[in-house]
Amino acid sequence: MKAIFNGSLLAESDDIVYVDGNPYFPREAMQIQYFRDSRHTSVCGWKGKARYWDLIVDDQIITNVAWSYETPKPDAEAIRYRFAFYSGKGVDVS
Repeated sequence: MKAIFNGSLLAESDDIVYVDGNPYFPREAMQIQYFRDSRHTSVCGWKGKARYWDLIVDDQIITNVAWSYETPKPDAEAIRYRFAFYSGKGVDVS
């Protein structure tokens, strides 16, 4: 599976875990040169606290485009150190 934004490869892996319909990539698949930490966080009742990243490609910045659960609750352990992309923010995941 690949995640692409305007021709730039953001992530690629065959090791994908699906949760709530979202494909989660392993952290080592993240092309870190395109990401910066976001201050945004959220909480899911069964997954735990999520952290977010902004996407920076050329002169475009897309805020909070990807998220992960660094210390998920036990039922979400399968996505520890994995990340997913929001649909509708221009990232093509296929």
